This record gives sequence, C-alpha cells and structure tokens, in this order.
Amino acid sequence: MVPPWVFIGAVAVLFPIFAFLTFQNINRERESSSRLLLEKGAALIRAFEAGTRTGMMGMHWSGFQLQRLLTETAQQPDIAYLLVTDPAGTILAHNDPSRIGQKHGEQIDFKRLFESDTVQWRVVGTGDGRKVFEVIRRFIPSSSGMAGHRGGMMFNRLFDAFFEAVPGKAPSGLAIFVGLDMSAVEEAVAADTRHTILMGVILLLIGFAGIILLFLVQNYHAAKTSLSRIKAFSDHVVEKMPIGLLTTDAAGKIGSLNPVGAALLGLERTASLGRTAHDILPRELSAFIFAPQSGHPMEKELECTLGTGEQIPLEVIASRLTTDQGDFLGHLVLIRDLREVQALKKEIARSHRMASVGRLAAGVAHEIRNPLSSIKGFATYFKERYREKPEDQQISGIMIQEVDRLNKVVGQLLDFARPVKIQKKRIKLKPFIEDSVKLIRRQAQEKGVAVEVRAAPEIEGHLDPDRISQVLLNLYLNALEAMEPGGRLFIAASKKNGSGDIEIKIHDTGVGINPEDLAHIFDPYFTTKAAGTGLGLAIVYNILEAHGSAIHVDSRPGKGTTITLVFFE
Repeated sequence: MVPPWVFIGAVAVLFPIFAFLTFQNINRERESSSRLLLEKGAALIRAFEAGTRTGMMGMHWSGFQLQRLLTETAQQPDIAYLLVTDPAGTILAHNDPSRIGQKHGEQIDFKRLFESDTVQWRVVGTGDGRKVFEVIRRFIPSSSGMAGHRGGMMFNRLFDAFFEAVPGKAPSGLAIFVGLDMSAVEEAVAADTRHTILMGVILLLIGFAGIILLFLVQNYHAAKTSLSRIKAFSDHVVEKMPIGLLTTDAAGKIGSLNPVGAALLGLERTASLGRTAHDILPRELSAFIFAPQSGHPMEKELECTLGTGEQIPLEVIASRLTTDQGDFLGHLVLIRDLREVQALKKEIARSHRMASVGRLAAGVAHEIRNPLSSIKGFATYFKERYREKPEDQQISGIMIQEVDRLNKVVGQLLDFARPVKIQKKRIKLKPFIEDSVKLIRRQAQEKGVAVEVRAAPEIEGHLDPDRISQVLLNLYLNALEAMEPGGRLFIAASKKNGSGDIEIKIHDTGVGINPEDLAHIFDPYFTTKAAGTGLGLAIVYNILEAHGSAIHVDSRPGKGTTITLVFFE
C-alpha cells in the first residue's frame, strides 16, 4: 500500500516543475514562430525594395508597373496584404487598390519608426476572425549612392509618379506593412502546444511513477532488511533454544528442527527436513503429536525409544498451528530432556533417604556404643581370667576383635550421621595429591599396581585438605581393591576449559561397576564387598556435598572406573 502523502508530495514537488517547463516550452515555440514570421516579413520587405529599386533604375517603369509588382508580390503564399503608407498612416499603395487612400496603422509611432531601420511587428485581427502577423519598417526603395546622379533624379520622378494617385502626399517618409497569415503557424503552434502539454503530462506521470517506485523500492528494501533481521533473530533464537523444537506442515512432513531437538531424538538435522514425521520420529512421540487435539496445547511426559534402542524420558508440548481463519497449517512441538530432571528427583529422594537413615543411625549408634563398651570389658575380663584355657582365650579374643570392628562401624555411622564441617584453604593440588598417594603407595606396591600422578604445579584449589584427603584415600582404596596385579591407578588434576573450576580424576583399570549397581553406590550400607560396611562412598558424597562440589562416576565392567571430582571456584 502506498500512503496518500506520497501522492500529495509527488504532486507538490513535480507539478510546479513540469508546469513551468511546459509553459517555457510553449513560450519558446511561440517566440520561435514569431521570429520566423518576422524574418520572413523582413525578407519580403527587402525583396520588394530591391525589385522596386531595380525597376526604377532601368527607367522603363511607371507607377502602374510598381503597383503591379506590389500586387504580384502580395500573391505569395501566407501574405495577407502588402501596403505602403505615409507618415499620417494614409495608404499610398496596397495589393488591393480599393484600399488606397484609407487609413492604416493608427497605433504605430511613425516618428520612432522613421528614426531607425529597426523592423517592428505586431499581431492584428481581421474582420473574419483570422490573425495576421504584421511586419512594419521604413520603406527605402532608393539608395544613398544615387543622390545627385542623373539616374537618381529619374528614379525620384518615377517614384513620385508611383504615388500620383494620391494627390498632395509627398513621399518624404514612407512605411511599408507586410501582413502574414498566421493560420498555418497558429495550427502548428497549437499542435506543438498540445504535443508539449502531452509530453509534460507523460513526463509528470513518469515522475509520479518514479517517485512511487522509489518509495516502493525503499519500502521493499526496508521490509526485506527488517524481515532478514527478524528471520536472523528468530533463527538464532531457535538455534540457541535450550529445548528441542520441531514443526510439521499440514501433510505431516518436518518443516524445521533445531540442533537440540535433533540431538535429543538422535536424528540428522538436514536429512530430516521434508521427511514424513511418522517415518523418523519415535513411535510414542509421533502418536502423541498426531493424536486428535483441541485448540489448546497438550503436554505430556513420554518414554521414547530412539532408533538406537535407547529409551529417554521426554516432556513434550504439542500445539496445532492455524491461520486466523482456522485453516490447519501443521504442528509446533517443544521437547525437553527429562533425564537430568529425573536424576535430580532421584538425588533429592536419595538425600531425603540418607537424612532419615542418618538420624536413625545416630540414635542407633548411641544405643549400641554403651553395650559394646560393657561387652568389650567383660571379654577382656574373661580373657585375663582364663589364661590357662586356650580355647577360652581364643573366644575372648574373637569377641574383642568383633567388638572393635562393630565399634568402628558405629564410628563411621556417626561420622555419616553428623553434619560435615568444612574449613577451606587455598592449596596447591600437585603436592597435596602426591602426599595423599603416599598413604597407599606401600599397598599399591604390594599388590603390583602402578600409581601415576599428573598435575600442573601452578594449579590451586580452595578446599578442606583434611576432608578431601579422606575422600581421596577412600577412593584410592576402592580402586586398589578392584584391580588385579599389574593394574594402573592414574590421578590427574586440571582446570576446566572456559572456567576456573578444578577437576580431579581418579582412574583405575579394575573390574568396573555393573550398570545396575552404579545408581546405588553412594547409598549407605550398599556394598558389593564381602567385608564392606557400605558407608565409605556415602561419607565421600557427604563431604563433597558440603564442599558444594560434584562427583561423576563413569564405569564399564571389565574396562575400569573413572571418578571425577569437580570443585567449583
């Protein structure tokens, strides 16, 4: 749409310009026509004067012959009349003899005319409505070179005889008038005027069209630029969305798919565009999208099986796309990965369980420790009393040993139950890790396990050295128990790329952890060892949680285990 102000502005700018140019062209054409007529009239006057002068010099002419010359000259095309007057405006000679003696040129200033040889002109009307272009000049049939010459005197007598038809009129000053018919010129000027006006109108319309075209082109470029920016922005938003997005058309073919959605569904993004959604989307997702829907978006959590056979939990929001008239265009689908959410839910449930177990364990530990002290006291008493009976000595020793073991378990239980207090310090990680490795160096040598530490000397961490030393020792011992002779324990410290966070990785080449056990390794009293208490990793988790740190476990049966501690700076 072109707004009205564009037309108004175009008219206000172009119309005065083209009107002025058209008016100038018309005036120029009229001036040119007047100049041509003036030159033609002056040429006729000069020709008539020359003919008069030639005839009189031959001394064979009479007044009748001069009158005849005037009449024949006036018979040329476009000549309305040819006449000669005296200073009073009385016609002395006329191509129409009946007009001789009449008055002509009342508005002419004869005095000014006779003082110069300048040709004057005017436009006069005739009785029949025609216009005549009248050229006026002082009539000079003789030449100054003939004065005093016999031929000149004869010329004057013949000249006087030429005007003898009007008695008493001395030829002291004569004016010659040539009337040129302007009909053909007027028609030509009118045709040129029409052509000029037509060209002006055409150029004006072309100017209007040009301005409107420029406006439309500018609007087009502005709209295109704006659309490109909007498209770039929307594409950028879709590309960077943290959730998956896909759209389908009315035929069920995929119209767009952002990188997150393609990664979630295990699809090749470019190859998926234009393909039917039923053919490439998981069956559960496709059935939900194309199920009958109301006008409102539908939301549901689905367990979808990907093409690789992996099952992932997804939160799906599907909505129909329609025009303002209600015509169906396709579907808009938002997909969110729930694996992390479900892991957090499990983590929260586990935290609640551990808190409950911790409170219960604290109560039970206090109740157990008092009887244990009594039992250990009685076992020591009987061991001392029955020294001569080896069998009783052995039984008492076993009782004391089991009480000590049970007391250790109760101590660990209390450590797990009570809140962990952290005192962080800024320490260099390489010497700290090397010191922690010294605690298990002898056990590793006895088992034939090689230990390697890799850490840059400048890396520092903000942590509680005592608590983290306890964490590392626990992880080292678990790794040594999982490896056979010839195994390898690798400890590395590094900074994460793009942040100041610190990572400590403990990798062993042991038997690994079964996938079904991996989710429970931090649960209290969960253990796969015959003599384990199941509290070691639970305490490790509590210490790291108190640090605000994270622990990740990656293990494959028969391939070893990698535990990553992340300390956020």
